[in-house]
Amino acid sequence: MKLTKTFAVLACTSALAAPAIADEVEVLHWWTSGGEAAAVSVLKSDLEGKGTGWVDMAVAGGGGDAAMTTLRARVTAGDPPTAAQMLGMTVREWADEGFLGNLNDVAAAEGWDDVIPPAVQAFGKYDGNWVAAPVNMHRPHWVWGSAKIFSELGLEMPSTWDEFFAAADKIQEAGYVAVAQGGQAWQEATVWEAVVLGISPDLYRTAIIEADDAALRSEGIVESFEIMRKIRGYVDPNFAGRDWNLATAMVINGEAGMQIMGDWAKGEVIAAGLTPGVEVLCDVAPGTQGSFLFNTDFFAMFDVGDDKQMAQQNMAASAMSVNFQETFNLAKGSIPARTDVPGDKFDVCAQKSMADLAEATASNTLFGSLAHGHGQPAAIQAAYTDVVTQHFNSDMSAEDAAAALADAVMAAK
Repeated sequence: MKLTKTFAVLACTSALAAPAIADEVEVLHWWTSGGEAAAVSVLKSDLEGKGTGWVDMAVAGGGGDAAMTTLRARVTAGDPPTAAQMLGMTVREWADEGFLGNLNDVAAAEGWDDVIPPAVQAFGKYDGNWVAAPVNMHRPHWVWGSAKIFSELGLEMPSTWDEFFAAADKIQEAGYVAVAQGGQAWQEATVWEAVVLGISPDLYRTAIIEADDAALRSEGIVESFEIMRKIRGYVDPNFAGRDWNLATAMVINGEAGMQIMGDWAKGEVIAAGLTPGVEVLCDVAPGTQGSFLFNTDFFAMFDVGDDKQMAQQNMAASAMSVNFQETFNLAKGSIPARTDVPGDKFDVCAQKSMADLAEATASNTLFGSLAHGHGQPAAIQAAYTDVVTQHFNSDMSAEDAAAALADAVMAAK
C-alpha cells in the first residue's frame, strides 16, 4: 500500500473540535466564482474558530484543470500545499503515488463509515483506508430555466428532448438566447454525459463507466451526438471561452432561457439574492429522471510535516461536521456528502436531489460523472472530452463522432 505515514490524530471528537494551537493550512482549490467563494468562507470561518488559519491558494477554472496543473508543479518542486481540493479519480491517483496521509483515525472518531454513501467512499478510500474528506455531492445534469422568460412565453420546464427543443424554439423566436453555454471542453462534456444518461442508464454504464467498445460504437452514442448537434444550434455565437458562471448569469438576468449545468449554478443564484426553484427554475436533464450522476469535492491532506498535523486534523474534522456540511452545501448549491444532514433548510432543487439519490442508490443508477472526474482516469476522460468538443465545434457527423470516440478511448486505455 502506497500511503505515507499515518497522521497521529486526536483521540476523541471533542478534542478534535476544540480550539488548540494557532496554526494554518494552505489550501489549493478552484472555488473562485461568487457562490463558490461564499462557500469557501464558511470553512475558513469554521477553522478560524478552532485556532487554525487559512492561507488561500485559489486557481481559477471551473473544471479544476488549472488547479491540478499547479498542484503537480508544487509537488514536483517538493513544496505541496497543506491540503488540496480534488475530485474522485484524482484522489486515487495521488494516493497511488504515495503522497496522501491516512485519515482512518479521524474518520473513526467522526463516524464517516456510517454516514457516507458507499459510492462516495469508493473514491475517498484507497486500499480500504480513508485518504480524503468528502464535503459534498454535486449533480451535474440539471436544466436551469429563467422563470421570467418561461412565464412570459407560457412554458414549462421540459422533461423530454422534444419538449426541450420546442421550448428552445419559442425562446429563440422571442429574441432571447435559448441555451446559455460556455465554450469550454468540460462544459460541453457536462452536457454530453447528461444526454447519454438520458438515453439510457445502461448506455451510460457500458459506454462510459465500462468504456465498452461496442457500446461506444452503438446507435445510442450516435443519437447522443445528434442531440448535441441540435443543442449547438440554440447556443449564441459569443459562447467561445465563456466561463460557466457567466452563462448562469445570462439565465439569472433573463438574457437566456435555459442552461444545462451542475447544481453549483445554484450558488450563483443564491449569491444573486434569488431562490433556486423560484426565480431560476430547475429540473433534471431530459430522460435522466430516476438516475443520478455525482461528483464530489474532497479535501486531501499532503505530507507537509508534523507541525501541520493539528491544522490538518482540524480541517478534516471541520469539513465532515454536520453543521459545516449543512452550511457549506446551502451556500455551494450541492447536497451534503453525509446522509444524516437534515434537508429542511435546503431549496426544492436540493431536496429533489436528496430524494433522487436514495432512489438511484436503490435502483443501481447512481454513477460517477465522467466530465467531473469520477467516471474514468484522467487520460481516458480526456479522450472522451476531446472528441465531444471536436464534434460540438465542427461539422463532424454523429456517426463519425461515435467512431472517433471509440477509437480514441481504446487508444487511451
